[in-house]
Amino acid sequence: MTLSRRDLEEHRMREIYVSELGAAHALSDIELSESLTTTLAAKPKGAGWWVFAYGSLLWNPIFPVAEMRPGTLSGLHRRFCLWSLASRGTRDCPGLVLGLDRGGSCCGVVMRLPAMLAVDELHLLWRREMVVGSYRPSWVKVRTDGRDIVALTFIVRRGHPQYARGLSLEEQVAVLNKASGAFGSSLDYLERTRVALVAHGIVDPYLESLAGRIATRRHLPAAERNDSPQI
Repeated sequence: MTLSRRDLEEHRMREIYVSELGAAHALSDIELSESLTTTLAAKPKGAGWWVFAYGSLLWNPIFPVAEMRPGTLSGLHRRFCLWSLASRGTRDCPGLVLGLDRGGSCCGVVMRLPAMLAVDELHLLWRREMVVGSYRPSWVKVRTDGRDIVALTFIVRRGHPQYARGLSLEEQVAVLNKASGAFGSSLDYLERTRVALVAHGIVDPYLESLAGRIATRRHLPAAERNDSPQI
């Protein structure tokens, strides 16, 4: 099952986390609203309503997109560095989703929200990306078409309990190969992201390496696999 607009409108995303982990684990509507208000107050003067997509937003933005362009963000890189305990995994079998972590660069896509709808759509985006407060919403400069565009994106909070610190590629592969949650498997998340990037002319060596390792692992006898990464 893929996350839908209705899931966000009806607070299903939060309900899933509350059911799986308890009410204290998910941000309340008041906390989400305060976070969005703070982020909007920090919006640079003259900036448009662009969102930098690097993970699931690439293939399932849900919000209306008026324009999209490939772009590069410097100083941050895409990595499976966030444990998913409900949407792409469970408490007993955690999955992984992507975050932006410090260092390197990231090729993704900037998507422009229609200005008249932007604030309302961001409220829904907050219910999706900020449900457990594991990201830090930030305004960043993305290089596209030879110029910089200011865009909103979501950077992993290294101090959050779900931050997956220092996992090796093989540990990531073990998780992605088996974890599944309310909105599908971690492997499906990887494949959809990889394919969406390729559709925009972007080949990410990191994602391609993970996909290749998983394909190889699936041809190994069960006794040779190590599918028990530790949180």
